[in-house]
Amino acid sequence: MSDANMLLNYVPIYVMLPLGVVNVDNVFEDPDGLRKQLQQLRAAGVDGIMVDVWWGIIEKKGPKQYEWDAYRSLFQVVKECDLKIQAIMSFHQCGGNVGDVVNIPIPQWVRDKGESDPDIFYTNLSGTRNQEYLTIGVDHKPLFHGRTAIQIYSDYMKSFREKMSDFLESGVIIDIEVGLGPAGELRYPSYPQTQGWVFPGIGEFQCYDKYLKADFKEAATKAGHPEWELPDDAGTYNDVPESTGFFKSDGGTYTTEKGKFFLTWYSNKLIKHGDQILDEANKAFLGCKVKLAIKVSGIHWWYKVPNHAAELTAGYYNLDDRDGYRPIARMLTRHDDAILNFTCLEMRDSEQSSDAESAPQELVQQVLSGAWRENIEAAGENALSRYDATAYNQILLNARPNGVNKNGPPKLRMYGVTYLRLSDDLLEETNFDIFKKFVRKMHADQDYCDDPQKYNHHLAPLKRSLPEVPIENLLDATEVIPPFPWNEETDMKVDD
Repeated sequence: MSDANMLLNYVPIYVMLPLGVVNVDNVFEDPDGLRKQLQQLRAAGVDGIMVDVWWGIIEKKGPKQYEWDAYRSLFQVVKECDLKIQAIMSFHQCGGNVGDVVNIPIPQWVRDKGESDPDIFYTNLSGTRNQEYLTIGVDHKPLFHGRTAIQIYSDYMKSFREKMSDFLESGVIIDIEVGLGPAGELRYPSYPQTQGWVFPGIGEFQCYDKYLKADFKEAATKAGHPEWELPDDAGTYNDVPESTGFFKSDGGTYTTEKGKFFLTWYSNKLIKHGDQILDEANKAFLGCKVKLAIKVSGIHWWYKVPNHAAELTAGYYNLDDRDGYRPIARMLTRHDDAILNFTCLEMRDSEQSSDAESAPQELVQQVLSGAWRENIEAAGENALSRYDATAYNQILLNARPNGVNKNGPPKLRMYGVTYLRLSDDLLEETNFDIFKKFVRKMHADQDYCDDPQKYNHHLAPLKRSLPEVPIENLLDATEVIPPFPWNEETDMKVDD
């Protein structure tokens, strides 16, 4: 086989930097220590890093008072280590989600607005607010010193482009992942640990702020049902589906006309939120040689029951007879084929608790297949830090589910995989030896390649988004189509 052919099976591997690499005070604390770690990653063949660029740090001092110096210093170290950068526009709070070890709130001047108008935050049925991320309901409300939430996000991204133009023009920054919700994911904050959620609770709908309540009432009235209200029978964070009126298998509200209308409205609001902010990102980075990306959460618990309750509360209207992920993928096609980044690549069904009705393998297959059927690129991450061959082999399988093609590119191949995350545990000798084998297998046993063209990644200047697609066109993609066939095991395998 030729090296040129095998390079077409090369899947680049990135490593997520620590959450607080730039701390809450906007200080890059340990450049020398990070440099040593990045040099180790580079020597192992890693292609680049991913890093959160926190809104709560950069615009901390006031509206449009952006301070980028610490991140510029960080990016310079990354560049000197010959690594690429995937930059996350992190408009959410750090703290309160699985794996969060630091606390970086959204800007104080935004939270101050919440003192007089708490409805700017997502709200559950009991009235509990969540300050992780602004509610979708204020996307177009000029409540923040005359700006809407979307205008805030747009201005932030424009400032990033201006201040990081040299890193963009030199090809150091290659991906812009646009944060669209809690943990940077396109979802509602339906399972917040800060409010007592414990796995595998079904979570709660988050649409009871006054702005979303008014939006729903308007939508219901237009549909001829002014009497319809938001659900009051969907249970609480740690319920199981059968204990609720909404999700119960026999005559649950989710199967009624009213329930279907609500779930369609709830999920459509999420998709349009992502679509509109991606449009702003596209305008901000137009002409740059970058790919845009979004992250979709791997909510694998209750996947095996008909109601898919945990997915529904998060905003993914996914059922056994309705695909809730392909509409998201179809939305991405208009933004110069933005990337769908999905989580939980490392998980196997056999590792999950039986009482969670969990099926991460089937979920990954469904979501990635939906992206590929819509002809967009898919990327992925592990959900939890793992250092064992079993987890790495599952990631490898999902990265190339039909195996390595020695005569050309595999039929199915992920655009890239980001490993979560850089830590002393990862760099411990035994763990790092296994990780280096994993990197080698991600590269199809080829050496590191610094020319993306050789493994069929073409970074052309970002083109303007296509005209907005009516939501009805996106919903054409809800038909359930069988996923592509997955191999049972990978032919590029890591041994302990």
